[in-house]
Amino acid sequence: MTHHDDAVAAFTQLLGANGVITAAADQERYVRDWAGARLGMPLAVVRPRTTEEVAAVVGYCHRNGIRMVAQGGHTGLVKGALPDSRTPEVVISLERMTRIRGLDPLNFSMAVDGGCILEEVKRAAEEADCFFPLSLGAQGSCQIGGNIATNAGGVNVLRYGMMRELVLGLEVVLPDGEIWNGMKALHKDNRGYDLKQLFLGSEGTLGIVTGAVLKLTPRPEQSQTALLAVPSVEAAVRLYALARRRCSDLLSAFELMPRLCLELAFEAAPQLADPFDEAYPYHVLLELTATGPVDLSGLLEGLLEAGMEHEVVLDGVLASSVAQAGQLWAIRESMVEGQLLRGEHLRTDVSVPISAIAECVEQATAEVAALSPTSQVIAYGHIGDGNLHINVLPPAETPAEALPALFERLERAIFTVVDGFDGSISAEHGIGRSKQAAFLDRLSVTERRLLAGIKAVFDPDDLMGAGRIQPASKRSSSS
Repeated sequence: MTHHDDAVAAFTQLLGANGVITAAADQERYVRDWAGARLGMPLAVVRPRTTEEVAAVVGYCHRNGIRMVAQGGHTGLVKGALPDSRTPEVVISLERMTRIRGLDPLNFSMAVDGGCILEEVKRAAEEADCFFPLSLGAQGSCQIGGNIATNAGGVNVLRYGMMRELVLGLEVVLPDGEIWNGMKALHKDNRGYDLKQLFLGSEGTLGIVTGAVLKLTPRPEQSQTALLAVPSVEAAVRLYALARRRCSDLLSAFELMPRLCLELAFEAAPQLADPFDEAYPYHVLLELTATGPVDLSGLLEGLLEAGMEHEVVLDGVLASSVAQAGQLWAIRESMVEGQLLRGEHLRTDVSVPISAIAECVEQATAEVAALSPTSQVIAYGHIGDGNLHINVLPPAETPAEALPALFERLERAIFTVVDGFDGSISAEHGIGRSKQAAFLDRLSVTERRLLAGIKAVFDPDDLMGAGRIQPASKRSSSS
């Protein structure tokens, strides 16, 4: 038997035949991400059902020098969960770990497996009259473990924070197969270093999240949604400041969308109707939510009046029902599909201070126009947390072989603009492989030393998630 055969036999003994996938045709869905990116084929795909089975697989890989990569719902955008193209890796999929372990409505917490689908977690919370606020377009397929590993954000960050603020406790299988049990449901715990925070945003390079205790909130009893037309990005930012002052902490979402975003949404979902009679340059999709006797409609109407008085609102559509609100949010979700339908394009995920958003968009748009005059810039995102997606649709006639070089030039120019505002090249998608070079270029010597030291403590042999965030070390061996 080869080393490969030995490993497959060991995994089959640990997990059973249904827990191991080796046929190339059956592995196909594990080697592509949402955007269609693909790198290499795995040594095997293993699908444990329990934390103990994950630990057994990881322990075997550790003892035998086999590299491994954890995989969730295939919704990543930085190639972090894809198997390597040069060194065979074991893909450890958590798709069979889907238990809701417990829910405590008095403590506003719930314990779940790392493979739970976000939408199922949200549904379970609602059944207990609670609310888990993480909201993503991919919530029907993304997994909690992946959300934690990438410190997911979404549309509700401005009110509830990113995943880092929504986790009370974790259970993690470390790179040597040891299980760290930090599944505490405490809202306050100030005992030294907060170990769980090291795993949030670590992208599967320090351990595999097999369980989590999540922080819940009371389920909102009412919501108000509006799509407002604004004359410019600057007006949208000014409207956001006005909304924060007039609506306080009841503002849960505030999304910027240029006109092109609406057109892309209508291309992807022809059943959607244009809510406006004329085409406006920019739009803001906002939502207010509350529990208890709060006059949300009065607040929203007052905001609309104030926005028009301050000349930052041109027109507006207020949803009069849950169904109408759903239609407005469908525009926001469908525009992402619309970009994909246009073909390969540049995606960025940057953040700058909220006050710098308008100037950042203006400068980035000018830089792109100078490099590729016929490309289309789509700048949209979460105004309330400074997170912009400055994406670029290349000219339709651009040869496929010319796109990588074009995207590299455009991305470098956009990142340079972001640097000018002391911003971040990754606000929520993570680093993975796609942004590693740009990430490393911006690290100080001190930051590189600290990051390498953390990785060495948890995974001295560099077998887990090797080559993600940081370059694979020479210690990392293959099967």
